Amino acid sequence: MRVMLAWILCIGSTFALNACAQSASPATDTPAVAAVPTTSTDSQVQVIASGLEHPWSVALLADGSFLVTERPGRLRRVSAEGKLSAPISGVPEVFAQGQGGLLDVVLDPDFAHNQRIWLSFAEPGEGGTAGTAVAMATLGTDSLTDVHVIYRQLPKLESPNHFGSRIAFDHNGHVFISQGERNQKDLAQDLEVLQGKLIRLNVDGTQPSDNPFAASPGVRKAIWSYGHRNMQSLAIDPRTGTLWEGEHGPRGGDEVNLPAAGKNYGWPIISNGMDYATNRPYAQTIGMSKPGMESPYHFWQKSPGISGMAFLVDHPGNSWNNSLFIGALADRNLIRLQLDGDRIVSEERLLTDLGERIRDVRVGAHGSVYVLTDAENGQLLRLEAPGVVK
Repeated sequence: MRVMLAWILCIGSTFALNACAQSASPATDTPAVAAVPTTSTDSQVQVIASGLEHPWSVALLADGSFLVTERPGRLRRVSAEGKLSAPISGVPEVFAQGQGGLLDVVLDPDFAHNQRIWLSFAEPGEGGTAGTAVAMATLGTDSLTDVHVIYRQLPKLESPNHFGSRIAFDHNGHVFISQGERNQKDLAQDLEVLQGKLIRLNVDGTQPSDNPFAASPGVRKAIWSYGHRNMQSLAIDPRTGTLWEGEHGPRGGDEVNLPAAGKNYGWPIISNGMDYATNRPYAQTIGMSKPGMESPYHFWQKSPGISGMAFLVDHPGNSWNNSLFIGALADRNLIRLQLDGDRIVSEERLLTDLGERIRDVRVGAHGSVYVLTDAENGQLLRLEAPGVVK
């Protein structure tokens, strides 16, 4: 399909209600800095491709083309002109039920030389069970080769929800893998299992000797942090190398964290959200904070349903410079958090008129923002900041 040449004018409206942020100081019940409203802005939106079935993740290739995952289990190339390839063969079998399926796709840090990609997915197990898994493979024109799974969430469970999952690389030879607690809340606090944990591995799949629990008996050595619910956002700040992570709360309480080694992020013991059925705290939840547990760095009292995450930095002529973008599934828009260092100073909502679930967001080398809409006829879109001429 050819790229639509017409630019669609999309009004971005601002929501600071129910959003709370804080500085790099430790979290408290009352966040130190509230998100500040900004004026509405006009952004330019271009449809690159349509006809994608529940696309979940997009990776940007150097020649202007893209790799896109579709949740039912397909990986496709999308040309710079918007043409969809046939499904690429060699993708691992996926558990495509509920929230499961083929999830994240990212390029290896040395992709230019090794053509390796990484995929996260819900992997089927025996007896209807499933668990989050990550595989790496060599990308060919129309197939994957040398596919091998380097991470499996154990034990596999009978649940169709809360798989996460995103992949991010630091600059020190490590890969971070986000996932969920598979809708079994108490497992997020159990260090003998992998559900509800942020994972850190070496890029060859081995476990780093300096992981926080590497020397702890009876603990999964790959754990970086724990007490997480369902992490669908993960990105490294290019300015500082700091890892940022976002996860779904229950009824309210979606949150952003800067996960640190060995820290407990509290779910389900502390939460800013409520039980879906009763609109009261879950039985396990004692409040919004507890000594020894980390309160969120930023949270929304009304859950936007956050998903993909990407930084736009080092573009001083761009009005969106120093921003963190996060997709919103439930609120059907794109969140832009304006940053001053690590501090969140304001929040803006974009693509509100589109009315689509925003599943993923990535930022190109020249400051263009790419998003995926999560639908049976999903789209890949390109956004430009106000004032940018392409």
